[in-house]
Amino acid sequence: MLEELKEESIVNKVGGRFKLSTLIQKRMIALNQGARPLVDLRGTDKMTVVIQEIMQDKIYLDLSGNVQTAEPTEEEVDGETVDLTQPPE
Repeated sequence: MLEELKEESIVNKVGGRFKLSTLIQKRMIALNQGARPLVDLRGTDKMTVVIQEIMQDKIYLDLSGNVQTAEPTEEEVDGETVDLTQPPE
């Protein structure tokens, strides 16, 4: 188990164990479907990437339970705005 998950600081950061579990699950799905990581940790597993994104305040759950980013993660591709945290359509 990752050391960060053993500490209460990550649980408190997201607002509880249920929210932490939901945030990790939704972000892992997005990464597995091709979303770009928000931290530069080449060669590490996706779980470590998600934990670091949470610890560095890069991602959070909004009030409706959707994963949001603290920084703008959109770029313009072919005249359309693309959210880099979501898997490509």
